[in-house]
Amino acid sequence: MAQYDLTYKIAPYLERHLVFPLLEFLQERNLYSDDQILKAKIELLAKTNMVDYAMDIHKSLYHTEDVPEAMVERRAEVVGKMKMLEEAAAPLINFLQNPALVQELQSDKQSNLQKLNERHQIGPNQIEALYQFAKFQFECGNYSGAADYLYQYRTLCTNSDRSLSALWGKLAAEILMQNWDVALEELNRLKEVIDSKNFSSPLSQLQNRTWLMHWSLFVYFNHENGRNAIIELFFQERYLNAIQTNAHHLLRYLAIAVIINKRRRNSLKDLVKVIQQEQYTYKDPITEFLECLFVNYDFEKAQQKLFECGEVIENDFFLGKQAQEGSFVTVPLRDEFLENARLFIFETYCRIHQCIDIRMLAEKLNMDYDDAERWIVNLIRNARLDAMIDSKMGTVIMGTQRSSVYEQIIESTKQLSIRSYMLANGVVAAAAATQGYNL
Repeated sequence: MAQYDLTYKIAPYLERHLVFPLLEFLQERNLYSDDQILKAKIELLAKTNMVDYAMDIHKSLYHTEDVPEAMVERRAEVVGKMKMLEEAAAPLINFLQNPALVQELQSDKQSNLQKLNERHQIGPNQIEALYQFAKFQFECGNYSGAADYLYQYRTLCTNSDRSLSALWGKLAAEILMQNWDVALEELNRLKEVIDSKNFSSPLSQLQNRTWLMHWSLFVYFNHENGRNAIIELFFQERYLNAIQTNAHHLLRYLAIAVIINKRRRNSLKDLVKVIQQEQYTYKDPITEFLECLFVNYDFEKAQQKLFECGEVIENDFFLGKQAQEGSFVTVPLRDEFLENARLFIFETYCRIHQCIDIRMLAEKLNMDYDDAERWIVNLIRNARLDAMIDSKMGTVIMGTQRSSVYEQIIESTKQLSIRSYMLANGVVAAAAATQGYNL
């Protein structure tokens, strides 16, 4: 399933620390060799301050306890710079650690900067030092400390570009700590800034929106309200344009969200339209499943794609999260997807056919006969479908409540009488108008 792996497409839009969880997932799934994953990790770590982690990876990759001298020197350099940045930011850090002093701060940033300068000799240099220290902490993997310092920095920062950079860093830190509620708040705050900020060019704003959607995948597929939120964001015209311009692969996650969200069935038509428009630039089993079912009405191919969809979901970092149920390991989102996808197949097939063979339907749903029969019974009962099962014949009969010929005739004659009445009125009105003209 490596051909459907999107890591190489997603990684360029992520902060490099956010790529590590994706590599860990790929290593667990054995989609690539361990050597490939370890080399990718070392390449990522080369531009971070996580030197100890890089040393451990090097030892695992080359099966040795020795590490290159360059790594040892790099570690000493990182420790030295950490002390220097901490000393530069110390006056402001000490101030912020004093609750009584922090309470003196107001909502007016300019006023706060003036008080800090006059009363505590804290000026722009110390504020900038706090940002650099927070950034350095993040690069070292201390995400908790970085998040706190970046939050405090934003309360004092008056530079909009630097404030935006700090907000990106804060979001990344919250994601890596898996603080999903806070991460969602930061994500929404970042969206507001991106949509309202005057960027130097439309291309820059488009790039920021593309980054935001990629980072949002971490949040939306872990937060309880994420399924609605991802549909709301990705279907906004400006963000949908970004998908169709820069990131067609994000259609996979939009398609998954729409399929598993029963309350957002109204989005399905728009989704299928976009998938059709982009079929020559991006496709995978999930988008192909929707195209087979709702465009081509090819139920056999839809069934084949359904099996592939399950494998794609299992091997996707954002979708394949596992859960332990007793002695069994399940992939909840995969199971939910398959359940809803089968429902789509059933509903679409029922719109076309009145009498359906259960055995044939079981094949299309990729289920055993008995499981399919129980599934259909529960579906009819819970969804109150206008259908019944003939167990002796092994069929599902649709539209049973209007199966009587007498009822069908009555329904047809109701419409016929209304049309006749309207036609008669039209003839009378035309005749009256002609008679008046002749007079």
